[in-house]
Order: sequence, then structure tokens, then C-alpha cells
Amino acid sequence: MSRVGKKPIPLPKGVKVTVGAELLVEGPKGKQTVPVPRGISFTQKDGVLELQRDGDDKAALHGLTRALTANAVQGVSAGFTREMAIFGIGYRCEVKGRIATFTLGYSHPIEFYLPDGVDLRVDKPAANLTPLVLTGSDKQIVGQVAAKMRALRPPDPYKNKGIRYVGEALRKKVGKTGAGGK
Repeated sequence: MSRVGKKPIPLPKGVKVTVGAELLVEGPKGKQTVPVPRGISFTQKDGVLELQRDGDDKAALHGLTRALTANAVQGVSAGFTREMAIFGIGYRCEVKGRIATFTLGYSHPIEFYLPDGVDLRVDKPAANLTPLVLTGSDKQIVGQVAAKMRALRPPDPYKNKGIRYVGEALRKKVGKTGAGGK
């Protein structure tokens, strides 16, 4: 029994849902489409969207479709935000248009192209910390861009440098000690 699929989706003001071969969700921050598998149907009443399934064999698709629809509704109404931080002396980021230029201790700067629908804001750097804020209406794309940015210089557990998510726990490791085994 899918508990996720049973939950109704409240529709905020300004969000319009059109059911067809696929679900079209339109709002102030853009529009998104959600695929509708066979056996899943929608009913909309009093500003609430509910999903039903034909049989128990569609339970997994029921929950998945509901989760994707809820993400699309939240994305076009409020949007999604992913906060990151660059740790390290001399590590920084500059944004010009759709291109973010990272200086991360390599011999060259790294140019990162931001896809359409994703915006990057670089807040004022503090002591060896540069906050980054990614925003967009598609949860999957925002998360994917954040993961690709983090992969440019993953957090180093020995020096505590690199790009990481805000709130990500990083345990500092102790380096080698001793004079060697003679």
C-alpha cells in the first residue's frame, strides 16, 4: 500500500495543472511536465490534486508519480534552493552571465556552464569561506548541477578544503605522524 501516493497535493494560488498524455504544471516560476504512466489517474477539486491507481501492481508508480508531481508543483510555485560553500584560502567563484569561473587551487581556472533554469548567486566571502546559492524550479536539475560543482573539488578530509553542501558533516582525519619504520 503506497502511503506516498495517497497524500493529496495542495495547489498554491497561481499554479495551473492540465492533465493529458502527460501532466503539465504551470506557475509563476515556469512550467514543467510530469509523465503519467498507464493505470494512474488524477482528480482535481477545491485546490487539491489527488492520484488514484487501477490496481496494487501500480503501487510503486503511484508513489513515484505523486512525488514527481509534488516536486513540479513546488518548483513552479516556490522553487528549489541548494546551498553550498567553498572552503579554502584562495578558492573562489565568479559568475558572469551563464558561466561560473572557479579558482580551486589548480593550475587553471575552471569554467562551469549553468544550464537554463538554474541560477547561481555568490554571497560575500568570509574568512576562507565562499557561500554559493543555487536556485531553480526543477529539483533534479538543481541537485545534478550541485553535485557536478561539488565534484570539481570534493571536500578533503585532511585539510578541510573543497566544495561542500551547507550542513554536510566532514570529519577531519589525522595525517601521518612518526619518523618512519627503520
